[in-house]
Amino acid sequence: MEEDYIKIIFGLKLKQIRTERNLSLFGLSKLSGLSKSYLNEIENGKKYPKPDKIITLAEKLDVPYDQMVSLKLDKNLAPIGDLLSSKILKEIPLDLFGIKEGDLIDIVANAPSKVNAFISTIIKIAQNYNFSRESFFLASVRSFQEANNNYFEDLEQGVLNFAKAYQINLNLPITSRDLGEILVEEFGYTIVDDELDKFEALDNLRSVFVPKTKTLLLANGIDEAQRTFIYAKELAYNFLEIKERLYTFPWIKFKTFDQVLNNFYASYFAGALIIPKAKIKVLLNDIFTRETLDRGLFLNAIETFNASAESFYQRLTNILPIEFNLQNLFFLRFTHEAGSNKFYLKKELHLSHHHSPHANEAGEHYCRRWVSIKMLEDISKGKKEHEFDLQISNYPDDGMKYLVLSSATKDPFKENHYRSISVGLLINKQLQRKINFLSDPKITTQNVGVTCERCPIQDCEVRQKPAIYLEQATKDKKVENIVEELIAKFGK
Repeated sequence: MEEDYIKIIFGLKLKQIRTERNLSLFGLSKLSGLSKSYLNEIENGKKYPKPDKIITLAEKLDVPYDQMVSLKLDKNLAPIGDLLSSKILKEIPLDLFGIKEGDLIDIVANAPSKVNAFISTIIKIAQNYNFSRESFFLASVRSFQEANNNYFEDLEQGVLNFAKAYQINLNLPITSRDLGEILVEEFGYTIVDDELDKFEALDNLRSVFVPKTKTLLLANGIDEAQRTFIYAKELAYNFLEIKERLYTFPWIKFKTFDQVLNNFYASYFAGALIIPKAKIKVLLNDIFTRETLDRGLFLNAIETFNASAESFYQRLTNILPIEFNLQNLFFLRFTHEAGSNKFYLKKELHLSHHHSPHANEAGEHYCRRWVSIKMLEDISKGKKEHEFDLQISNYPDDGMKYLVLSSATKDPFKENHYRSISVGLLINKQLQRKINFLSDPKITTQNVGVTCERCPIQDCEVRQKPAIYLEQATKDKKVENIVEELIAKFGK
């Protein structure tokens, strides 16, 4: 365990024992002969006493020496010990969020019982929702993205530097041939196309990188856009000189937070290289300035780049906040199997605040009025490769409206599986200034909820489950009102 954490644990134990004995710091100083300021520094995790001082404290407090120096905490402080011994504070680069580790340690040392209660609450919530270490890391990266409006100027500039260094024309579509040549000639890669398909268990993997020989193994099923994205990520790792990285795409597991963060950096770089900022800005400006939505123009914008629909929508979350000052938006990715009644929200991002459409881990049924769900239903029943639509989603509960753009495509790796990608933009004065087609009468406005179990919409034709949580809340309110009436009646 880190030396600083050992000091914290000893200080917590000393403070707990002292307070159990109803001793003040002044009283313990008189009892032990140690100065009050020295004892205060020990309890706050600033100093660790020498063995002779520990012996003195153990004798005066009537506590065995071994118990004093043990790193084991009793049940009241155990969660704090678990947090410190897990090294999770070391794994997460707190400086990304402007937090100093020392500040957290001071909070723990100065208010252990309150911090303990908070940590215990978080742990119970995490256990209840099966919140793993990986989930915590991924949530931390999302928070980092949100704190920066999902735009990183250093990575955007890195793409421009890369294009200049390797004479890539960003005005033309980037191909896998362009990028593969650089990987092989400049970075010594060997690219193998037919190895992963020999193993049935690897059917979900698109690539594996072998660092010792710089061999990149690719699945046969990937299309040109996927191959280009994989090559672009590998170039990002090399050009940005990233060492702590993941070796599979998609990831299987990771050991450190840096691997997760660097995977995000590489993905961002790849998206910015394949979908250059200057080019997509011009296309979006043309779409937004029209009085009615030109669906063909929007789909052509996606097809302009050698990228998947998902990459295009992800890129919107980088460009819209910085170039159009549209900072209230969300991104959702759903998956669905044809014939199933289940829809899984696999990825989400919220900029500026947590918007109404969000993940629910309690097994509830997402609102079937969402355009993202409708797109999945449409593509699973039809024969199109790409379904696109948009709607204005009105959430009566919070008074918010969003313009939601959504695309659905087939999953290239799973038969009869589909995925939808959506970007929602909060309708406010800023959006009305930037997007002229908002008043297009052909755009459907739909009242929506988050999940059926919590939705107040009456007589919904696509409701999957009763609004059990709202019904319970109504019942509780009724009971509360009756009790208040009884108190008023008999309290006179």
